[in-house]
Amino acid sequence: MPAPSNHSGNKPAECAPGDRCNGMLIQTHYPLIGVCLFAFVAFLVLGMVWFKKYRSLMQTIRELQGGRPLGNVAWARDSPVLSAACAFPVTSDKPMGKGDREGEEQKPLTVAPRLPWRAQQQGPRFTKSDLSLLQLIKAGKEGIFYKARMTRGTCKGHEMFTCKIAKEGVTPKRVEMEVSIMRKLVHHKNVLQLLDWNITEEPYVLIMEFVSSGTLRSFLQTNKDKLTPDPELQSLFTIASYHIALAMEHLRSKMVVHCDLALRNIMVNRFPWEVKVAEFGLARDLTRVRSYRSSRRKTPRERVPLRWYPPEYFRNNYYSFKGDVWSYGIVLWEMQMFGTLPYSNLETSESVVYYICAGYKNKDPDGCRPEILQIMRDCWTEPYTSRPSFTDIVRILENIMENDADYVDVANPRLLTSGEVGMNDSKSLNQF
Repeated sequence: MPAPSNHSGNKPAECAPGDRCNGMLIQTHYPLIGVCLFAFVAFLVLGMVWFKKYRSLMQTIRELQGGRPLGNVAWARDSPVLSAACAFPVTSDKPMGKGDREGEEQKPLTVAPRLPWRAQQQGPRFTKSDLSLLQLIKAGKEGIFYKARMTRGTCKGHEMFTCKIAKEGVTPKRVEMEVSIMRKLVHHKNVLQLLDWNITEEPYVLIMEFVSSGTLRSFLQTNKDKLTPDPELQSLFTIASYHIALAMEHLRSKMVVHCDLALRNIMVNRFPWEVKVAEFGLARDLTRVRSYRSSRRKTPRERVPLRWYPPEYFRNNYYSFKGDVWSYGIVLWEMQMFGTLPYSNLETSESVVYYICAGYKNKDPDGCRPEILQIMRDCWTEPYTSRPSFTDIVRILENIMENDADYVDVANPRLLTSGEVGMNDSKSLNQF
C-alpha cells in the first residue's frame, strides 16, 4: 500500500537554487543604485553651479556694454578706462595673524553703525580765478591734473603745486569722500599729499603737493631711449617698485582700498626715490563701510579700469586688498614695458574680461629681472587668498635690494626728471 503523500503543508517548501541567486543579486544592486543616484545628484548640482557662474559672467559682459556701446571703443593712451562695473563692492581681509600680516579674507567685516553723511564744513579758501594753470599733467577718469600756482601769494607756503579739477557731473559728496581719504593718508612720502580744496562751487578743485615730472607712465615713455641702455635700469625699477609698495602698505594700514592703482596714477618728483601714489577718486575707506560685499543685481555700475582688475571682480563682484595686490602686479609689468597698455592685443571689453577670467596673463617682459618677475606672478595668483600682502612684498623687495650685487642707495637724492635728462645724464645714471 503506497505511503500517504504529505499535503498538509507542515513542512516548509524549499526555494529553488535559482530563486536564491536572484534574491542575492537584488541585495547587491542596492548599493550600486545608491552610488548612481548620488553621482547623478552631484552632477546636477555641479551643472547648476557652472550654469549660474556662466550666467553671472554673461550678465557682467552685458552690463559692461551698458551706458554706451563699448565694442569699438578706442583705447586712449592717457585714459585707459572703460565703462564697466560697480558701485564699489569691496571686501576686507581678515585681521592680521601671526606669520601673515594680512592673511586670507574671511567673512565680511561689520563695524559700528555709520552716522549720516555730512560734508566737512569749510568756507571757500580760493576760487578758480585764484589759480594759474601752467601745464596739463593728465586727464583722469573724473578729473584733470595740472601743474599750477596761485595768481597771488602761495598755497600754504607752496609756490607750485598739483591741481585737480573735477569733471562735470562729479558730485560734491564724491569729492568730499576723496578729500576725507587723502586727509587720512597724510604724512607718507610716497602718497601725494593734499594741501587744500574747494567744493563750495563748481568746478570742484583739489590742490596737492607739486611733482616735477608728471605721471610715472609719461615719465618712462618720455625717457625710454635714455633709460633703456642704462645697466642699472633694473635696480632703478626695483627701487621705484619698493616705494610704491610702501605707499600701498600705508593704505592697507589705514584700511583704505585704492581700487585704481595703475602707472598713470603714480606721480614722479625724483625718480626712482620719490614716486607717489595718487588719484583716490575710486578709493574706499573700509572703516566707513558696513559690508564689503554687495550684490551685483542691487547696485548700479560705474566706470572701472578693467584691465587692472582681478578675475574675482568679474566672476563674483568681489574686490579686496588682494585686488590692489593684483593691480600692483600689473603696475610692475607696465613699468618694465615703459607704459605699454596691458593686454594691448585685445581691443574690446568683452575680450579683456574673458581673457582675465580664463587665467591668461600678460607676456613676460624682456629683460625683467627674475625676482621682479616672480613678484608679478605671485600678485596674479588664484585664488586671491594666496596672493602676498603688501607687507610681504615690501620685505621681498628689501631683500632684493640688500642682496643686489650692484647695491643702490635708496636714500640717494640725485634727481632724474624729464626736464633734466640730457647729454650728461647717462653718466649720472651709471653712478646710481
